[in-house]
Formats: sequence, structure tokens, C-alpha cells
Amino acid sequence: MRKNLKWKALLVLAVIAICSWSLTPPTEQIKLGLDLKGGIHLIMKVHTIDALDAVTDEVRDQLMEILDEEEISFLDATEEEPGVIVVTGLEDNRDRDFRDILNTSFTSWDSVNESNNTWRLSIHSEERVQLRTDTVTQAVETIRRRVDALGVAEPLIAPHGDTGDQILIQLPGFDDVDRAKAVIKDTAKLELKLVEAGPALSAEELLAGRTEVPGTEVVFEDTGTVKSYYLVERVPVITGRDLKNARSSINPDDNSPNIDFTLKPDGASKFQRATRDNVGRLLAIILDGQVESAPRIESAIYDRGQITGRFTQEEALDLALKLRSGALPASLEYQEERTVGPSLGADSIQSGVLASVTGLAAVILFILFYYRLSGINAVVALVMNLLLLLGSMAYFAATLTLPGIAGVILTIGIGVDANVLIFERIKEEIRGGKTPRTAISAGFGKAFWTIFDANLTSLFAAAILFQFGTGPVQGFAVTLSIGLLSNMFTALFVSRLIFDLVLGTQRKVAALSI
Repeated sequence: MRKNLKWKALLVLAVIAICSWSLTPPTEQIKLGLDLKGGIHLIMKVHTIDALDAVTDEVRDQLMEILDEEEISFLDATEEEPGVIVVTGLEDNRDRDFRDILNTSFTSWDSVNESNNTWRLSIHSEERVQLRTDTVTQAVETIRRRVDALGVAEPLIAPHGDTGDQILIQLPGFDDVDRAKAVIKDTAKLELKLVEAGPALSAEELLAGRTEVPGTEVVFEDTGTVKSYYLVERVPVITGRDLKNARSSINPDDNSPNIDFTLKPDGASKFQRATRDNVGRLLAIILDGQVESAPRIESAIYDRGQITGRFTQEEALDLALKLRSGALPASLEYQEERTVGPSLGADSIQSGVLASVTGLAAVILFILFYYRLSGINAVVALVMNLLLLLGSMAYFAATLTLPGIAGVILTIGIGVDANVLIFERIKEEIRGGKTPRTAISAGFGKAFWTIFDANLTSLFAAAILFQFGTGPVQGFAVTLSIGLLSNMFTALFVSRLIFDLVLGTQRKVAALSI
């Protein structure tokens, strides 16, 4: 019996040591949420139609390229709307070949053969829904990589609401709203395209006397004082997806900030082939649809290049960051913005700590008054319960929010409730004529399932709050869950151990102070 008590005591001491270690120092180990630390709260809408438009445009280009390779003539292939492509003037007697191409390379698209050699292609409804979901997921991951590169500790970035196209962003401790919005929202879609004609001072001048060339588009460069227009190939040589890395640098000639980039092997091969075959032509570096620069290709380039433009040092850093983390799959729209000051967080912490200490003191006084010396047992278990709660949060890097403080206060009440159930059972057994040792054993045994069922039910509720809640609600759920588990350990194991240790030193126990 004494050997079992020794191992139980060592286990409790080990738990106390681990929690104390993980909690030291508490000001650094306990992560504070947005409502306590201050920071930025944003809700953004993802324009998923942009992703559908991009996919439609890409499929149209692929289809035109395959038709040219198969020597199937057609008049035009146009995007009627996002998700719908119309092919007109298809060569007579090539309908079967065209359908074979669709069945082989475009299985996610439905096709209808209309009159006058016209085909209408529509993306499957299931594919449309999946694309919407994937776009939001990709936007969340891209934003998370950008925010991580900003150095924000414990950010919250997650889908939000029930419309399926909103994202919640919380940046604790970050107060540069303009920079955060610029880094998060900019699409950073990079494309390098060969120039067919330009530069010109206007689109009309650029296209004067020139018939529209299929597979080209007009883009412009804005220097702040003048706009220059270029006619470029629609299909890019490489895109941001081909980048391996990007970092800001300084041009030694004029000390201007630039962005150096390196390419993945596949992208490097495409870049080398395109630059080798087009020496002397201009190559437009296009970011979010606007030309940043259009240098002339002097020789073949393999796996690295440089983006020059009119950047400040911070703009170059942020652009390199966005290129490294990838382009957003669709544009974003700010729907809600709140900035929480750290002073508000300090007031919340002060009020929460005061409420916790006041509640704890009131509970301790009541327990000691009502249960006498046995109340000391409950107080020790309660204090250890709080130590376990805070130590576990620090160990698992959980974030403490204002609702989380409410969870701490609730944990105090739940911890006392378990001890009250046990002590009342013990008192009933003593009134029934049992000895203190027998009454304690019976009291813990009979109260076990009641405490277990109550805590298990509360854990289910906390799990639902965590699954379907966001931000502060999840913080409350995490605190409550840890508190419930630590409460079962302290009430059923630690409290029983204290009784056994105290009564074990006495040969005969005539009465129990309870």
C-alpha cells in the first residue's frame, strides 16, 4: 500500500514539475489572443469567379493549341462567360476528331454541338463547386504563408461564415494595418510574356494599321508620368508557379531595389528555350496585369532573372515575400476591418485576472468554512487544477483569449463541483455508520461515474464549440477542455492521494473533519 502511495506521489510531483517548467516564464509562454494583445481583425471575401475565369481562359488556350497541332481549322474560340467556351467555324467533317479531343483532354467539360459548326463547352457543375472550394483553401494557405513571413505570432487564418467564400484573418500584436492589407490582398500574379509590338503611347497607336493577332493581348506600363502600351503573347513563357525563390536586392549601379528570382527545373528549361529562340525581342515582366519592365533579351537565360521597377525598399521586400508565397488564386475584397489596441487588451487581462483571483478566493473561503480541514484537500486540488490548465496551455502553445479567461473561471467552479460531490458522498457514508477510511473509499467510488459523465458531456459540448466556432469561441473551448481533463485528474486522483497520505500516518482514525 505504501509503495503504491509512493509512486502516486512521484507521479503528481512529476506532473507539477512539467507544468511549472512549461509555464516558466508565464509572460512569454502563454500566447495571448487578439482581444488581449491587440492587433488586426479582417474578414475578406474571395472572388472565386476570378479563378473560374482563369481556368476558362487557360482551357481555351489549351484547346486552341491542340486544334492547331491536329490541323483542325476553326474560326475562333471565345469565352462567353466564366465556365463557358464557344468554338465557332469548326472545319467540316471534323466533329468526331473534335469530340475525341474533348473526351481525352477536357473530361471536366460538357460539350454541345450547335448549328453552323459551333460547339459550346461548359464546365461540370461538380467541378465548378470543387473549384470554388479549392480556391478558398488555396487563398487561405497563400495568406498564411505571407503572414508567417511577416513574423506575426499565433495568427488565425481560416474559412469564415456559411457562404463558403469568406476568410477570417486575425493578427495579434501587429498594428501596421496598411502594410498587412497590402501584403495580404495583392494577387502577385507574375507572368513573363514575349512582346509582339510596342512600346506605344496608346493602345490605338499600338494597333494602328495592324490586324488583331490571335493569341495576343494589350498590356501597359505606368511609370507615374507616362503610360506605355505593349502587344504581348497571351500564353506566358513562365509564371509565378515556376519560381523557386525570390528575394529583394540592390542594384549596384544606382542603388535601386530590385527582386532577384530563381526558377524550378521545368521553368528554367522553358525559360532557356524561349530566351534562346527570341534573342533581340522584348520580354515583358507583368505583375497583376501591369508591365513592371520590358527588357530586351540579349542572350539565353537559364534559371535566374531579375525584376526591375520603381520599388521602395519595403515594396521590394513585400513583393519578394508575395512571390515566394505564391499568387492568390482570386482577388480579395475587404468586408470587415477592426483594429484592437493593446490598451484594451491590458484592461481585459487586468479585469480577467481580478475576476479569477476574486472567484478563487471566495471559493477557497467557502470550502474551508464548510468542509473544515478536508477543505484544505479541495483547495490543494483546485490550485493544482489551475497549474495543470495553464501549464498545458503553455506546453501546447494554445492561445489565451478573453473567452479563454472565462473558461479559466468556469474551470474553478467545475473543480469545486467535483470535490463537493465527493465530500457529500463521504458525509453520507459517515452518517450511515461507516468508518472514515471506508467512507472515503466509498465516497470516491460512488462519485466517480457521476463526475465522469458530467465532464464527458461537457467535453462533447466543448468539442462542438471548437469544431464550429471561430477565434474567441475556439479559445474558450480549448481552455474548457483542458480544464475538464485536469479537473478529473485532480479531483479523483490527487484529492484521493492527499486523503491516503494524511490518514496513512494514523493507525486509527476516529473522526474526519469534513
